[in-house]
Amino acid sequence: MTLMPNETRRGFLGLIGAGLVAVTAAPAWALNTDEARALIQKSLDEVYAVINSGQPPAQMFKTFEAIFARYADVDIIARSALGPAARQAGAAEFAAYKQAFQGYIGRKYGKRFREFIGSKIEVTGAKKVKSFYAVTSVAYLKGRSPMEVEWHVSDKSGQSRYFNIIIEGVNMLASERAEVGAMLAKRGGDIAALTADLEKAG
Repeated sequence: MTLMPNETRRGFLGLIGAGLVAVTAAPAWALNTDEARALIQKSLDEVYAVINSGQPPAQMFKTFEAIFARYADVDIIARSALGPAARQAGAAEFAAYKQAFQGYIGRKYGKRFREFIGSKIEVTGAKKVKSFYAVTSVAYLKGRSPMEVEWHVSDKSGQSRYFNIIIEGVNMLASERAEVGAMLAKRGGDIAALTADLEKAG
């Protein structure tokens, strides 16, 4: 199925977002504007190295999953995507769901990697917003108009990690929550069934 323009844009930034790289562990006060901006630039460099590595698709999907697992705030993102049901899930049940969600993200965005070869994104600024830092950038995709992207970075988990992306006003965290929420609703709120679905989705 051919991706629509908006789907392609969201897929691109979701893929890049999955590769944001953390700096070394530090206390919450250590993160500053320059470090947040450098974090995003370093992250993008690493992701592009994977995109242009020539790895076979299955290996690339695993690579992106590993990057997401290591450098994104997976717990916060997975809990947000699950919504209120996350508070009702047992520890083992949530752990299984989070592992499946992690793989789902790696496959979902990894499958679109061919579209992003030769693209680029430039970091344009950073500022503190409440308890996190917003890093602004402009993405350039071949044959498409530039798009503004805002990255939200925090070190509340003990490391500087990304937890959300705003693409031309579209909140990616909210979008993922809507998708996973719809999947959960189809299974009547059964988290184990949702986990099984996520293991095959993406």
